[in-house]
Formats: sequence, structure tokens, C-alpha cells
Amino acid sequence: MTYDAVIVGARVAGSATALLLARRGYRVLLVDKAAFPSDTISTHFIHCSGAAKLHKWGLLDRLRPTGCPPVREARFDFGACAFTAHPPPAEGEIDEAYAPRRTILDKMMVDAAVQAGCELREQYTAEGLAADKGRVEGIRGRSRAGNVSREAARFVIGADGANSAVARWVDAPRYNAKPVLTCFYYAYWSGVSCPWVELEIRPRCTYIGFPAHHGLTLALVSFPIAEFPRIRLDHESAYLAELPERVKAGSRETRVVGADLPNFYRRPFGEGWALVGDAGYHKDPLTAQGISDAFRHAELLAEALDQAISGRDEPEHALAAYEQRRNAETLAIYEFTAQRASYQPPPPSMIELLQAIARS
Repeated sequence: MTYDAVIVGARVAGSATALLLARRGYRVLLVDKAAFPSDTISTHFIHCSGAAKLHKWGLLDRLRPTGCPPVREARFDFGACAFTAHPPPAEGEIDEAYAPRRTILDKMMVDAAVQAGCELREQYTAEGLAADKGRVEGIRGRSRAGNVSREAARFVIGADGANSAVARWVDAPRYNAKPVLTCFYYAYWSGVSCPWVELEIRPRCTYIGFPAHHGLTLALVSFPIAEFPRIRLDHESAYLAELPERVKAGSRETRVVGADLPNFYRRPFGEGWALVGDAGYHKDPLTAQGISDAFRHAELLAEALDQAISGRDEPEHALAAYEQRRNAETLAIYEFTAQRASYQPPPPSMIELLQAIARS
């Protein structure tokens, strides 16, 4: 059997792409080395734009009852000025953001893809690609029981994160890359009142708090990468030292985890393959755009693949348009994120703007 698409990686980018392709009637195989529910390192936040996609796909009403509170307010403290912001509604009506646990969000997305008709294989490790004359034609993989299989596909989609194996196998070129700029650490806390997003931007670190599932607060601290040699000696103590006292007065419910992450674009397509989510475009988590971007880019890729598989457009033309749209939509926030993650002083024009906002 030949699938229309085999998707490697079943978290938010992969499951969203699988959902949208399956709803169009395509035969989709979704594989992941994990089983669901399971956790993964993430900034967890879904901006209003991402929540609007869930609403469009009929999934926001599945997230709302899971015990994750909506967020409609953000509080920024830049030291020299502080203000409260309310994001405008996305797509005209969705004014709520969320910070769900990935154990809940990813399971919800995978289940929705399966309900749409996608085939799911959990605890399945993709080990390489099948190709003929330079064109990717499927994957080779192994189940948890050790059974080896080869799955043929018209397209193989890498949705397997910033360290994508699919991107490595096809030697996808990187461009507009920037060095690693920060390292970040987070844990979940109980007994902390945090009904909004709160950011405290300091010269040597940034604290971010989100309300999460079941009354917990996600407390994250980002440091300049230059601090990493010091922090790695005792990252837990470094993390705790920068938390607000109101957070430390609560109870830590999880271990402290973290990462240092790259900034890049990858060419997201070639003969018989495509990349989506962090596999194709990744930036520092300081602006917490990853999940919302994954939803939007899954939609763009599903549209392009629909054009290509149906024969309404040449694959190269459809997928080149996908790359162009992705880049046009993300370049401004990519550069802004890098500027903030560099921990360089903001330009005077930004300081004037923030002070004006605070006074208004």
C-alpha cells in the first residue's frame, strides 16, 4: 500500500498536518517513537492565533473543558516601565490564549487526527528513507517489538522537531541561521496565583509565568547563553534564584527541565519530502511562538500538498509557495525574537514606544 503522506513526528505540527490531510480524504500514516500521552520540552503557550486555528478545526471546545484556564491578559515589567495588555481577537473572534500541558494537548491532537481517518503508529522509530533516483518514496522503520517495515508514500513529512532526522536524511539546507542565544529552564508550581501571562524582563534574565492545567503555574526563566557555563554547574539553583518570591512561596510539583535551542530556517521541501513545524523553522522560545506557528504552517503545508497530490499544481511550485508564505509570515517575529534573546539593550525607539504604552 502506498500512503499519500507518511508523517514522522506526531506532536502538534505532525498531528495537525495529519488531521488536515485526512479530512481532505488522503491516506495518511503518522508515526512517532513516543506513546501518547507523553511529555516533551516546550514553552507550552498557544497564542490567540493558535487558539483560533483550534477553533477553526473544531478542537477548541475539546481543550476548554480539560482544566486549562483561558488567558486574556498579559503583564509586562521592563524595569523602566510596566503595563498590562489585552491581545486583540484572532480571526475576529478568539481572544483567549492557553498554556496546556503537552501530555494533554498532544494526546488531543493525535486523537483528532485518528478520528479524521489517519493511521497512527506509536513507539515506532523511523530509521531512514526509501528513495529512488533522488526522489523520496517512503520510510524504513522499526516497531517497539522490533518488527522492521518499509512504508511507501507519495510524500514523507518531517515533523520531528528542531533536530529533525528527516531533515538530516535529505540534507535540507539551513539559512538565515543565528547562534544559540539563550538557555531556559522551567517547572510547574502549585499554590501560585497567576491568572494571566506575566513577564519580567531584566538585563541578565527573563521570568515568564503562565497559568496551566489544574491550577498549576508554569514558571520559566531564560538566561543569555553566555551564562550557560555557570548555570550548567547547578541549573536548579540558578533557576530558583531568579524566581519571584511569590512563586517560591508555592510548591514545586515537577523537576526543573530546560534546553538551549538554535535559530534557523530550513528549505522545507524537495522531491517527495517536506518539513513542518520546528523541523523547518525554529527560533528561540522567548516569544513562545512555536505551537501557534506549528498550527499555521501545518495548514499551509496541507494546502500545498492538496494542490500537489490532486494534480491541481506542480509539486515544486505548490511547495515553493508554501515556503514563501511561511517565510513572509515569520521573518518579522524571527528577527524581533532574536533581538530580544540577544539581551542587547532595546533601541531608543522601542523604549519610547513602551513608555508611551505604559502611560496610555
